[in-house]
Amino acid sequence: MLIQPVDYFLVVWFALAGVSTAYVAWDQYRNNPEPVVMKWGFILVTLYLGPLGLLLYVLADKEPRPGEHEKFVQPLWKQGVGSTIHCVAGDATGIILAAAITSVLGLPMWLDLIVEYLTGFAFGLFIFQSLFMKSMMGGTYWENVRKSFLPEFISMNCMMAGMAPVMSFLMMGRDMRAMEPKELLFWGVMSLGVMAGFATAYPVNVWMVKHGLKHGLMTERKPGSRFAVMSNQEHHAESPQHSRGTKSEATPAQLAAVAAVSLLALALGMIAPANWLNLRLSARDVGGAIMPPGMRMDRDAPPEAMLDMAAVDPRDVARTYGLEVHGDRELSPRIAGGFKVFDLETSVIRWTILPGVTVDAYAFNGQVPGPRLHFRQDDHVRINVTNRLPESTTVHWHGLILPNIMDGPAHITQDPIERGGVYHYEFTAVQSGTYLYHSHDHVDRQQSLGLYGALIIDPAKPDPSIRADHEYAVLLQEWLMREGLTYPAMPMDGAQPNYFTINGKSYPATDTVRMRVGETIKVRFIGSNNGFIHPMHIHGGPFQVVAIDGNTLDPSARYYADTVNVGPGQRYDVIWTARQSGKWLIHCHIGHHTTNNNVETRGGGGLMMLIDIA
Repeated sequence: MLIQPVDYFLVVWFALAGVSTAYVAWDQYRNNPEPVVMKWGFILVTLYLGPLGLLLYVLADKEPRPGEHEKFVQPLWKQGVGSTIHCVAGDATGIILAAAITSVLGLPMWLDLIVEYLTGFAFGLFIFQSLFMKSMMGGTYWENVRKSFLPEFISMNCMMAGMAPVMSFLMMGRDMRAMEPKELLFWGVMSLGVMAGFATAYPVNVWMVKHGLKHGLMTERKPGSRFAVMSNQEHHAESPQHSRGTKSEATPAQLAAVAAVSLLALALGMIAPANWLNLRLSARDVGGAIMPPGMRMDRDAPPEAMLDMAAVDPRDVARTYGLEVHGDRELSPRIAGGFKVFDLETSVIRWTILPGVTVDAYAFNGQVPGPRLHFRQDDHVRINVTNRLPESTTVHWHGLILPNIMDGPAHITQDPIERGGVYHYEFTAVQSGTYLYHSHDHVDRQQSLGLYGALIIDPAKPDPSIRADHEYAVLLQEWLMREGLTYPAMPMDGAQPNYFTINGKSYPATDTVRMRVGETIKVRFIGSNNGFIHPMHIHGGPFQVVAIDGNTLDPSARYYADTVNVGPGQRYDVIWTARQSGKWLIHCHIGHHTTNNNVETRGGGGLMMLIDIA
C-alpha cells in the first residue's frame, strides 16, 4: 500500500531500475566484449543504482563501435569506475542480503551494521574477487584470497564508510518503515546507501588501479566469439588495463596509510550515528513506525514512546465513514440476568471531520466519539469490550465508584485486552451525573486517536432545579493530521494538533442546536480531550454552572459564568437561557483551536458550533 509521497517516487524509481538493468544485461551479453564477472558487476550495480548505473555503463564501459572497447576504457577515471563497480557488486550484494536477514531476526542496529560489514567483506573477497576473478588473476584460490585481501579491505572500508551513516539515519529517521524488508522504502534506502558507498569507494579504487593493486575495466575477445575482431597481439597492445593488478607500484608506507585512513573512515561511518540515534533498537522494536513531521528518534528514545507517537497505519483501517455519520449516538442496551448489557468493539476507522478531510481514528463501535452509554442510578451494568485494534487496550470508567478489578488501568487492575480478546466489565451505578469512558492502555496514544465516549447516569430521584428544555453533550478532541497520516496529538514539540473537533466534527461541520427565545439548554462539557485545556465560552449571556465532575452543586454553590476551563477528564454541566433570537456561538476561546489546519472556514473552525435561536 502506498501511504507516503516517497512511495510513489520509489515505484517509478524501481521501474526505471528494472528497465535500466534489463538493458544493461541485454547489451552486455550481446554487444560488449567484457569478461563475465564484469558483465554481472554492471548488471548488479545497475539493479542497485537504477538509471545512474545505466549512465555509468554508457559513459565508462559500453563499446561505442565494434573493435573500440580497448581504447574507449583506457582513461584512468573509467578504470576506476570498473574497479568500483566490481567492489560494489560484490560488497553491496552481501550487505543488502545481511540487512534483510538481520532485520527479520530483530538484531539491534549496531549489530546489524557489524554483520552487514562482515558479510559484505566476505562476499566481495571470497566470491567476487578470489572466485570470479580466479582465471584472470592466475594462481590458486587461496593465493588469490591472500592477494585480494588488502585491496578488498581498503575498498570495503571506504564503501561502508559511506553506506553506514546513510542507512542509519534514513532507517532510523522519521519513517522507520525503512527498517522493514517488506516495505519498498527499505529497498529505496539500500539503493541510496549503495550510491553513497560507490561515491566514497571510487577515489581509493582509482588510486589502487593506478598503482596496480586492482583490476579496472577489461576486454575479452575469445577466438571464435562474436567479439573476436582483433588478434591477440592487437588485443594485448591496446589493453594496458590487463597489466594492472599484476604487480603493485604502491610502497608499504602508502599502503599502510591508505588502509589506516580507510579504517578510520569506516569507524566514523559506523560509530558517529550513535551520537544522534538509538542504535540499540531493531526493526522488531520500531520497524514500520512513522513519526510526526519535525520529530525523529534520538539516542535515548525508548521504542515504546516512539510507537505511541507513530502514525496510524492506513493498512489497519477497517471501514470508512462519511460526514453524514455522527458519533455519540446512544447505544441501546439489552437486558440479561438483571443486567443492562452494552457491547463495545474497538477498531481502526477512517473518520470524516470536514468535507474532504478524514482522520484515521481508533473508535468504539465505528464512531468518534464512541456511543453514549446512558443508564440510571442503581442499574446493574455489564459492558463487553472486544478489541480489534492492532495493539492491546482497556477501558476506564472515569469518575465512577466501582470494584477495583473493573476500574480498567492496564497491568494494574487487569491484564490488557489483546487483539481479538474480550473483557467483561460489571458494576452497579451508585452515582449519577456526567461521566466519560476512555482507553487506559497506551492512553497517550489511544485516547488522542478517539477511544472515548460519554457516560450519562440519570439520578434515581431527578432534581427539577437542573432540568432544561434541551440537552447537548460537548466532547472535545484534538487531532494531528499531516501528509495524509494521522498522529496522536500531544502537548509537545512536533506533535501539536492542527485540527479540533466537537463530537467528532470540526466547524462548519459541527451540529447546530435549534431553540426558541426563553428556552433553556443543559450543555454537558466533557473533557474527553487528552492533553489540552479548552476555555469553553457561550455567546449571548452567561450560563449557570450546576454540576462539576458529575456532582450536582447545592443551589447556594451554583454560579454564573460565560467561560469554563475544561481540562482533560473534567466535566461541567451548565444551563444557558436563550435570551434573544439569532445565531450564538459555543466555542473554545483559544483562537488556534477554532481553525482548521490554521485556517478559518466561514468565520472559524475546529471547536465551534452554533445555537440558532428563533
